[in-house]
Amino acid sequence: MISVSSSQDTVTSSPDLAPLLDIIFIVMVFLLLTANITIETMQVDIPTTADSEVLQTPAADALAINILASAPYWAIKKQSYADWPSFSEALLKQHNNNQQQPLVIGVDKNAPVERMLKLLAFLQKNNINATSIIMEEESL
Repeated sequence: MISVSSSQDTVTSSPDLAPLLDIIFIVMVFLLLTANITIETMQVDIPTTADSEVLQTPAADALAINILASAPYWAIKKQSYADWPSFSEALLKQHNNNQQQPLVIGVDKNAPVERMLKLLAFLQKNNINATSIIMEEESL
């Protein structure tokens, strides 16, 4: 037969927490989705030109800056520099000698983009505006 337990079940007086957890998660998701995230970007002025003018040969007397994928990472007119401080000092010195000389930046496609952004930030900080970035024409 069916046996009945003689001990009485104790009723707990604690509230059910499932609805409270649901509300906490909904509020947390709402706050995460509506939070203002500040994105720190560097302002870059991009010139507007016709497509035929974009890939022109730079001037022969341009100051060529190279960013390489392997060490040494920095070079000015085929003169390589082992670290950023010596490179930046040499760049400022050469630019101050002839401020009318345009800058041409050549970046190895395997080099990290952080190095180019570091260089662009440095150029903007020092008000060096006349720059061009060497690009290869895409073959169809």
